[in-house]
Amino acid sequence: MTDHVSISSVLARAYRIPTERPESDGTLQWDSTTLVLATVEGGGKKGVGYTYGHAVIAPYIHSALQAVVEGGNALDIAGIWARMDGVVRNDGKAGIAYQAISAVDVALWDLKAKLLDLPLAELLGRARTEVAAYASGGFTSCPPDRLPDLASQWTQQGFNQVKIKIGRRPEQDVDRVRRTRQGLGETAQLFVDANGAYSIRQALQMAEAFAAYGVRWYEEPRPSRDLDGLHFIRQRTPAGMQVAAGEYGYHLSYFRKMLAAGAVDVLQADASRCGGITGFLRVAALCAAFGRPFSSHCCPSLHLPAALAVPSFYTLEFFHDHVRIERMLFDGFREPKEGRLRLDDSRPGLGLTWKDQDAEPYAL
Repeated sequence: MTDHVSISSVLARAYRIPTERPESDGTLQWDSTTLVLATVEGGGKKGVGYTYGHAVIAPYIHSALQAVVEGGNALDIAGIWARMDGVVRNDGKAGIAYQAISAVDVALWDLKAKLLDLPLAELLGRARTEVAAYASGGFTSCPPDRLPDLASQWTQQGFNQVKIKIGRRPEQDVDRVRRTRQGLGETAQLFVDANGAYSIRQALQMAEAFAAYGVRWYEEPRPSRDLDGLHFIRQRTPAGMQVAAGEYGYHLSYFRKMLAAGAVDVLQADASRCGGITGFLRVAALCAAFGRPFSSHCCPSLHLPAALAVPSFYTLEFFHDHVRIERMLFDGFREPKEGRLRLDDSRPGLGLTWKDQDAEPYAL
């Protein structure tokens, strides 16, 4: 292996996958999920990365990032990342631009690990052999009377942590939590996610009611941008209830502001948004410096290798929609055992292979 492997191509394509049924959370409704796949080739190997977002991310990768990545050294990810970050300056270091960077960065790490014939967790510096995961679903479109059975199914699958959505109909939320606890039993940890749907006072009122059912994790009672509101709520929630947020963070400076504001007990980051594996690990280091637990948002297959490399990692979201897509379209998807995820060390890189033929019907 030389110290320079030239990147010969960067390509991207979008795929829209319908959900099993219409879904909703506290502030959004959807009936499909769009995955944007990025591939990077060099040295006879192909790296794969992806993000979940608008289909326009694919042409943006071609128009904005392709020229600064192709011809670069596949072993110099930090240098390529800096060039991508620089070229998007006038487009804003958030949103579409950073999701595009994220997908390409993940593909670069997958390629580098494959060139070195290593699992990505080993290349990053494995800190552990497995990570805890929590089952995530229970959308607000799910009728309340179905929640006990759903919760029971999760615990039967070995999950000790589960999360449901709340916030669309606040008057039903306490009942939704009560029914979920009924299906979980007394020992499993119950998480809830309002997706920023509540007012500050409403969020505090709900927190008091949820405490009776042992809610451990209170995600985005206010939108992630409302750092003052999150701090206010965090200071007043019942003991044992953690406020979590951060999934809509892109640039590192945002996460620093969130931590400095004391807005969260648990910081979340999404490697498909915050600058890929490179950005995710930088956020993890920042989180460690502030002494806050660190968790990943969605994209379980993408986050697993990076999570294994973070000593202070808390728990990984095993999100229903992305689990379904990654099972369908990637060979190498890892199933949890007793609520924990491990890598297949016989597979280099992310350990994933894209199923072109299976994905083709969903291509845009």
